[in-house]
Amino acid sequence: MLVSVENASFSYGDNLIFKDVSFTIHEGERIGLIGANGEGKTTLIKLICREYSPDFGTVTLKSGAKIGYLEQNGGYSVSNTVFAEMLEVFKEELSAVDRLEKLSAKLALISPNEREYAVVSAQIENLNKFIASRDCYNAEVRIKTVLNGMGFADKYEQNIDTMSGGEKTRLKLARLLLEQPDMLILDEPTNHLDIATLYWLEDYLKTFKGAVLVVSHDRYFLDKVTERILEIENKKLLSFTGNYSKYKILKADYTQRLIKDYEAILEERAKLQDYVARNIVRATTAKSAQSRVKQLEKLEVPEKPYVPHRPPVYRFEYEARPYENVLSIDGLDLEIDGKRLISDGRLLVRRGEKVAVTGENGTGKSTLLKAIYRGGNRKIEMGRFVKLALYDQEGANLDGDNTVMAELWERHVGLTQTEIRSALARCGLFEEDMNKPVRALSGGERAKLALCILECERGNVLLLDEPTNHLDLPARESLEKALKEFDGTLIFVSHDRYFLNALADRTVEIAEGRLNSYDAGYDEYTELKRRDREEAARISAEEKLLKRREEKEVHYRSKKERADEAKRKERIKSIEAKICALEEEENSLNLLLSDSEVAADYKRVNEILSSLQTIKLQLDQLYNEYESMIE
Repeated sequence: MLVSVENASFSYGDNLIFKDVSFTIHEGERIGLIGANGEGKTTLIKLICREYSPDFGTVTLKSGAKIGYLEQNGGYSVSNTVFAEMLEVFKEELSAVDRLEKLSAKLALISPNEREYAVVSAQIENLNKFIASRDCYNAEVRIKTVLNGMGFADKYEQNIDTMSGGEKTRLKLARLLLEQPDMLILDEPTNHLDIATLYWLEDYLKTFKGAVLVVSHDRYFLDKVTERILEIENKKLLSFTGNYSKYKILKADYTQRLIKDYEAILEERAKLQDYVARNIVRATTAKSAQSRVKQLEKLEVPEKPYVPHRPPVYRFEYEARPYENVLSIDGLDLEIDGKRLISDGRLLVRRGEKVAVTGENGTGKSTLLKAIYRGGNRKIEMGRFVKLALYDQEGANLDGDNTVMAELWERHVGLTQTEIRSALARCGLFEEDMNKPVRALSGGERAKLALCILECERGNVLLLDEPTNHLDLPARESLEKALKEFDGTLIFVSHDRYFLNALADRTVEIAEGRLNSYDAGYDEYTELKRRDREEAARISAEEKLLKRREEKEVHYRSKKERADEAKRKERIKSIEAKICALEEEENSLNLLLSDSEVAADYKRVNEILSSLQTIKLQLDQLYNEYESMIE
């Protein structure tokens, strides 16, 4: 058991966040923590991390357990290069390797008969055990594996201070993965990751030895990573076994059962009350009525089951249908700040298609949507009767000084105040939100306002740039449902793979400055890309093999060259044989060290350690020669 929370309650002043929360987290568990915005997910995490203390109840952490916590948008603020900062994680391991090299050099200069020889040998033995247990020699390999997977392959020497906020958060996550804590707590870890990195992270977490507690609105990520879901709702915590998709089924069954049991008890109480009312005054039935009164007194009516707030309801409609071809891109060159993003781009979108635009961060997905919306580019042609409506993930088209109601009303002056209020309420903004300034809205509230504005535009071609960002899970699912029912055209960018799978019937990829179109949904597209990578790897391997053969054919022209090559091969065989023999001897000596009788003989141990050190030096020399001969 890593964490135990028992009957914990927490309030901010008079505002009760949750009450009587109890759960445990065991070693190696994979848990998703979900709940509507403001329900207390981050507060619960801070209790686990001992940043807060509960008002009542207890939070117990296993003695010595190490927690790694990635806060939402919590990144670095240090002046160091990427690789140098990651090396700090393995400071102790690298120091041990350095000390071992120095002690080994020192031991070589000391006579075995001297007293200092035994002292240094003991130090070397302890260091070897430490290095083996911590896998010290592979520290840099582990760093490169994580940095490459997290998208920093070409940024080892970049100063962290020059990075964007998203990159700093991503780098902080990379460091946490390298630190290998007993429990990893991730608060919205997918916000700043492109899809390739998300896949890598999911695979990496499968091999992560510690426990994982993740707060996320990414349903696909929750499905892939978690095996239990904790949900905070109505100041209580519920636990469901399984991933997010399984949770949806179990939660629906749980809620239905609560309602059914509650209604059955109300029905029983009503029957008893009716019987008592009809029979209490009759002499012949008064006794039985008194019996029903006692039953009523014993009958415990449970608390009425909590019904969550209705999620936003979106409805996208339009007046006129466009012609069959709604968008034609022919020979588009697109650049921003002097950087070429797309060269000779070509794309045809037909009425009713739902097109997902994918690509790594920075390839130009958002820029493409904005170029389509702005118009004015002769290479981008819109079909007749097309009416575009754009959802901008950054909310750049919202006026922060306006109130919520004014922001919508100024765009649609023909609507009545009642219609404006009704539209906002349907999208999840209520009476208390109407006069808030836009700049005071949370990310989720801004997203709901922008979606309400999008609705009222009544576009028949919707351009959506990360529409699910900042939305909680019920709002995402509501938006997804509405867009499925929308019979117009969608061109959208999203990192939400669940959303992509649900909507896309066609995928357009921006890669290496090209627009590549796939007549496939997102899952089919990713499978095609996987096959392409495997085929490219196979062709690359075949080409390398062919090149080696050609080089050999050119190289072996003279008799002397053929003789030299024969000598080289013979030497390689000799080196391989010596390496095998030395490694076998090394294994035998290590086995001897594990023998309790040998370990008790200090002199014998020193002799074995000395032999191991000699073998290591010989192996290093042989490996160096071997590598130089096979290049």
